[in-house]
Amino acid sequence: MKYIIALDQGTTSSRAVVFDDQARIVAAHNIEFEQIYPHPGWVEHRPQDILGSQVEALRRAVEKAKIDVKDIEAIGITNQRETTLLWERATGEPLCNAIVWQCRRTAPLVERLKQDGLGNFLRDHTGLVPDAYFSGTKLQWMLDSIPNARKRAEKGELCFGTVDCFLAWNLTSGHAHVTDATNAARTMLYNIYEQRWDDALLRAMDIPAQLLPRVVDSSQIVGMLDKRFLGREIPVAALAGDQHAALFGQGCFLPGMCKNTYGTGCFVLMNTGSSPVRSTHNLITTIGWRLEGRPSYALEGSVFVGGAVVQWLRDEIRLVGTAAETEEVATQVKDSNGVFFVPAFTGLGAPHWDMYSRGTMVGLTRGANRAHIVRAALESIAYQSWDVISAMESDAGMKNAMLRVDGGASANNFLMQFQADILNASVLRPRVIETTAMGAAMLAGRAVGLWNDADLGRLQDADRQFNPQMGEAERERLLRSWHRAVERSKGWAEE
Repeated sequence: MKYIIALDQGTTSSRAVVFDDQARIVAAHNIEFEQIYPHPGWVEHRPQDILGSQVEALRRAVEKAKIDVKDIEAIGITNQRETTLLWERATGEPLCNAIVWQCRRTAPLVERLKQDGLGNFLRDHTGLVPDAYFSGTKLQWMLDSIPNARKRAEKGELCFGTVDCFLAWNLTSGHAHVTDATNAARTMLYNIYEQRWDDALLRAMDIPAQLLPRVVDSSQIVGMLDKRFLGREIPVAALAGDQHAALFGQGCFLPGMCKNTYGTGCFVLMNTGSSPVRSTHNLITTIGWRLEGRPSYALEGSVFVGGAVVQWLRDEIRLVGTAAETEEVATQVKDSNGVFFVPAFTGLGAPHWDMYSRGTMVGLTRGANRAHIVRAALESIAYQSWDVISAMESDAGMKNAMLRVDGGASANNFLMQFQADILNASVLRPRVIETTAMGAAMLAGRAVGLWNDADLGRLQDADRQFNPQMGEAERERLLRSWHRAVERSKGWAEE
């Protein structure tokens, strides 16, 4: 038996998952680490916490699996995207804490880019909307704020990287200063159409090219794990941002194939093939993955409040005791009794993009009860996902026949059936719902020849398929009412 290990470095924890050569999970270990909030809106991680927790998770997972290290074929890395690090090339010492993707400190730098007329230019070159979410202005802030950092960078003394790059550097003891195309595409510095760092954007943010990593494929050997970690060298053979790894892990290899991760929010990605699609609905154009130098592109859209609405039901208004209870409660009634819930707690994302929208419940009558409200809240997750997927289909000119799903809320059978009904498309839930780690393992196994491209499509088994059962007239009536409710939520917080 041969094994692949996926390192899944997330925002709040580092996880290592051991897969066998049939892509079955043998063992896993997860370690949480501290979140740092120096000022309102600022979020940081200690680089040593990122690295230390990931190395420890790797060692513990191997111990749990009770496998011989010589049978580990490769390691794949998948990561929280956009989080930004800066370190010394000679020593590997970080110059400051990592600035996390959630951090908003660089919003004024983004505003300056827009005021300089670079908003459309940035979108046309990177596929992204100008936002503090992405890495470019985070790196600019570091170079502006750390004494002599820019001068040292110009001399080639410093390295910039996202989390994949930082891990690859450290795991190979400084031999690999690389990032893959999916992570490069999230920096606001990378031209996704020409596959290169963009000189004009580097100048706009005053970022020296000398500190940038080399951009590599998502599936290739980038270096060898230093034997001090597990006692022998092992190929580090894949890098991919977490949502891109999940798209690959779900087997969305053909244009039009789509996956939705139901976490706190929902991340929807659609494979658009070798041709990038420029969205007219403010979706993000990004790189799904890159193999043999050829990128596969994707459209990405986010629902701000997905599973978080279940947490709200449980923790704030206490209509349920556990998240799992929502399924039982929702199925106690045949419908939501005309109740529609728009969970716009922090505004609405794509395709509405209204930062002033707020949570709204409409259609309440004296007959509305606990079960109707719980059901309406679950249905809101499916409606919001319909909005994003419908926008993707319109942009791409492709109909999604089957949605592949993962994430915690995908375990809710009621929600998955309603999602199939409202999409008028089948919903496929895989046996292994750790699709982010699965994707990293598949990319790494491919790079070392454990699996070929034909094998990859057979690795992920289905747990359950949900097929649409709702009539067209009922679907249209519900969507019409949903969008009336959405309109009533908009603009609420405006003065």
